[in-house]
Amino acid sequence: MRFFHNTKIRFMEYRWHWIIASTVLNLVAIGLIFIGPGFKYGVDFAGGTQLTLKFKTEPDLGRIRKALEALNLGEVSIQRFDETALHQILVHMQNPKNQEGDFTASMLQALEKEFGGGRQQIEVNLQGSDALRDALAQADPDKVGGSIDERRVHYKPMTDEILGLRKRVGIIGGAEDLRGLASLSPAVRSHLGSNAHFGEFALLAAENVGPVVGKDLRQKAIYAVSFSLLGMLVYIWFRFKLQYGIGAIVANFHDTLITLGALVVTGRPINLPTIAALLTLVGYSTNDTVVIFDRIRERLKLERGKPLITVMDDAINATLSRTIITSGLTWVVVLALFIFGGDVINTFAFVLVIGIVVGTYSSMYIASPIALGMSNWLDKRRAARRHR
Repeated sequence: MRFFHNTKIRFMEYRWHWIIASTVLNLVAIGLIFIGPGFKYGVDFAGGTQLTLKFKTEPDLGRIRKALEALNLGEVSIQRFDETALHQILVHMQNPKNQEGDFTASMLQALEKEFGGGRQQIEVNLQGSDALRDALAQADPDKVGGSIDERRVHYKPMTDEILGLRKRVGIIGGAEDLRGLASLSPAVRSHLGSNAHFGEFALLAAENVGPVVGKDLRQKAIYAVSFSLLGMLVYIWFRFKLQYGIGAIVANFHDTLITLGALVVTGRPINLPTIAALLTLVGYSTNDTVVIFDRIRERLKLERGKPLITVMDDAINATLSRTIITSGLTWVVVLALFIFGGDVINTFAFVLVIGIVVGTYSSMYIASPIALGMSNWLDKRRAARRHR
């Protein structure tokens, strides 16, 4: 299937216009990164504790922020998670400078104090299976007797079923929600109804990364992107010529920098999925560039003596339909992921939504003009040497 037949677009004629425009965009991106707001690191790189919470009703973000800032630990960021009707949020608190530690317990205690409740009761929506089991074993509503270990064995299936219900519904609203659990004895159900606190929110997940680990992950992420760019340079140098490798690496650097600038503008966090998306972008952009370079090499052999600038225009026109179809269909897929994929994959999809557009453009207007300019420069040097 072809959308464009026998096009004669002179891409190289206006190459300097596009190179200048791209240079401006890159300078803006550099300004945003180093002078402007800069990167917003996720918990993977900044270090800190991240909680995923679900509330019974619309959460009051101001109260949440006030309760956590009162701990005086570090910067607090709150982000809505998934659909608004689900009342789910991500709460990230950075660790105090150069301090290691998991502050999950401190954060939960501050939120419990703000929204009512406390650990003097059984916190059904916050405690894990073992903590709930131990609380029931200690109270022993079924009068099992014996050792604490024997009582733990008795109550373990009950607490596992409570946790299973919590995973299914997100938050247990009250004792009435426990009626459908077959493993709960009447005495345990009555005990929980009298002594358990269900609270206004539930803990869905907790993550913690220390500052040292976060710094190490940042360095490794930089190495990963840098070595991928270097690998692409070596590959294209080996397969084609050095000038084509440099053109491809400049285009990849251009794509990565503009995409990073878009992340800064939108305030999206840089984390491990973001790095995975950038590496995916580098591979995708290089593949698009290689297709054009391969057609240039093919035409140079078939049309000897033809000016390189004309050969490049012909090669880009010949691959234009393939480029539009491939990039267009891929872009539609990642756009669907961006819109409907949920918060977990949203930033990953955002990087590719921006990157595919920029990468397709750079294959034609950055990689090829750079390769053309370097080829002309090398030809002039060879000619100068022959005339010495």
